Amino acid sequence: MWASPTTSGAGDIRDLFAQGRTTFSFEFFPPKTAEAAEELYKHIAALEKLRPTFVSVTYGAGGSTRELTHQLVVRLKTTTPLDPMPHLTCVCHDEKQIDEILQQYANAGINKILALRGDPPRGTGAEDPYKHFAHARDLVRAIRKFNEAGRHPQRRGFAIGVAGFPEGHPDCPNRTVEIERMKAKCDEGADFIVTQLFFDNHDFLDFRDRCGLAGIRQPIIAGVMPITSIAGMKKMSELALGARYPAPLLRAMNRTGGDETAVRRVGVHWATEQCRDLLDKRVAGIHLYTLNRSNATREIYASLGVESSADLA
Repeated sequence: MWASPTTSGAGDIRDLFAQGRTTFSFEFFPPKTAEAAEELYKHIAALEKLRPTFVSVTYGAGGSTRELTHQLVVRLKTTTPLDPMPHLTCVCHDEKQIDEILQQYANAGINKILALRGDPPRGTGAEDPYKHFAHARDLVRAIRKFNEAGRHPQRRGFAIGVAGFPEGHPDCPNRTVEIERMKAKCDEGADFIVTQLFFDNHDFLDFRDRCGLAGIRQPIIAGVMPITSIAGMKKMSELALGARYPAPLLRAMNRTGGDETAVRRVGVHWATEQCRDLLDKRVAGIHLYTLNRSNATREIYASLGVESSADLA
């Protein structure tokens, strides 16, 4: 059973998981110009009718898009039916700043946050960016304490999400240690996990199984990104995300001869089949990385045979 704000209310995601509902969500990043903002809102309008469970909004390295993130989150909350989940990172924030951000979001009616360690700012020569919050688990602990203090208008406070890495965390080559760190985040109070993007479902399923063996019981939402260009593939390879392209996907891409339309068709088809297989494997949720575009996401819905997530309830 799928969950969307329209069918279930924009209620607590923890209740949705407890009911066995499968979530479907999208990710946006805050635009840096007025023109980009208006372009994004065109795509958001096209995605509203798909009625996602929630949408997430990213946070730049070192908090570089802190205000832009806050503005987009509040705008989504107040002008659309979407239920936004802001990212929040440890980078270059002290306890007072985190407390102020949490209070701002609480006052705006935001009910979920994705707590991340975050990437450090590049080339600034600043002091240790993790001086006050060394790990994501420290940020989770701070959010949990905010909840326990009863400072959120909603009784249960923020639902807390954390990141998972099916292909392995790029800064942690030891997979055993990686799962131990994952469990530490969950033990501090995380309510659910959203994974980094991956292109081979075996990686996700193995990650889910290893989490279960480690005693992690939090629902795991799978992060899927449809490839729409060769340039996009190269960019993802350059970023420290550990993105691994399976040989069958590479062969399919090679057969396109670089034709942009064919590349996009292969990428959207691959992501659709990922989603179909994940649903068959009873995934807790699917989180689509939209890159601030709507077409690929809408095509995936259509290929799955639905017009909105409510149709899968």
